[in-house]
Amino acid sequence: MSRSRRDIRFCQSSDGVRIAYASGGSGPSLVRVGPWHTHVELDWSSPIWLPWLRFLANDRTLVHYDFRGHGLSDRQVGDVAFERHVDDLAAVVASNQTKHCALLGIAGGCAIAVAYALRWPEQVDRLILFGGFSRGSIARSRTTDEAEAARTVLRVMELSNVHDDPAFRQLFTAQCIPDASAEQSHAFNQLTRIAGGTRASVSVLRALYDIDVRALAPKVRCPTLVLHPTSNLRVPFEEGRSLAALIPNARFVPLQSRNAFLLEQEPAWNVFRTEVQAFLSATRSAIAPPEDLGDETLTRREHAVLELVAQGLDNRRIAGALGISEKTVRNYVSSILEKLGCQSRAETIVRAREAGFGRKEM
Repeated sequence: MSRSRRDIRFCQSSDGVRIAYASGGSGPSLVRVGPWHTHVELDWSSPIWLPWLRFLANDRTLVHYDFRGHGLSDRQVGDVAFERHVDDLAAVVASNQTKHCALLGIAGGCAIAVAYALRWPEQVDRLILFGGFSRGSIARSRTTDEAEAARTVLRVMELSNVHDDPAFRQLFTAQCIPDASAEQSHAFNQLTRIAGGTRASVSVLRALYDIDVRALAPKVRCPTLVLHPTSNLRVPFEEGRSLAALIPNARFVPLQSRNAFLLEQEPAWNVFRTEVQAFLSATRSAIAPPEDLGDETLTRREHAVLELVAQGLDNRRIAGALGISEKTVRNYVSSILEKLGCQSRAETIVRAREAGFGRKEM
């Protein structure tokens, strides 16, 4: 663990921005992607992130890095488009000369991990997504008020950097870790200030707010574990559930917590550790997706719909989970029945469950 703190290096992304990363430990490689406000050196003294790093570095080679504009990475961020974040992750993996790795996406890092897994599928052995979303706060806004609320958080974070006022940062902290102790809240505030602290750093967060990977997620083919706090104030539970539903055969684990980043003292932390350890320790064959129904004509979106049908969801709830209309869902269901040669929805559910669909926890 001490080596992970000291072994800090830099790599260069495709546009010349220098990305700071740390690596240490031994065993199979695990790359942490996100969250956006990290510091590869100071995370090791954070009461929030130290338990995470200790756990993740146990029996594994842990690689974690700072997003552009944050921590020890270049503060002049250049282009903050989503594709740049994927390039930054690619630069980190390449610098470590990692042939195969597991990716752990956290919050906005989940979308980056998904995109990377599609671009370089031969590199990714398995995928863990915690507290993530298929659509960022602005992208998923259904009303003007929701979009304005998301922009307000961005503006408050920007002002906190301009005026160095902890009162502004406290809003973000209260949303992220509402059940934190006074010490944990103070430390989180301070780390957010030191890790970012500029207007440019907020532009990175703004780019993540606009992400929409609903078209990418159904293309993921590696074993995937999705975990999400049930009462996450930053990212709604339904967003995590929808992300899991979009990824074929992903396993979904709800975590009873209000915190966007789990705290060491809460019961959900032990559940998280147990699930992640089991997933990382399992052989590839043990966690490989089950065989398809034997019909290769189903589209990726039809596979996503079939997963939710197998879970017993009605058309209204499927529409909400996938962000489409009920009429569109009905059309997909009709097409699925026809392609599988089923006479009823009930028959479809039985066949789908026999093939391994519908196993995700509700």
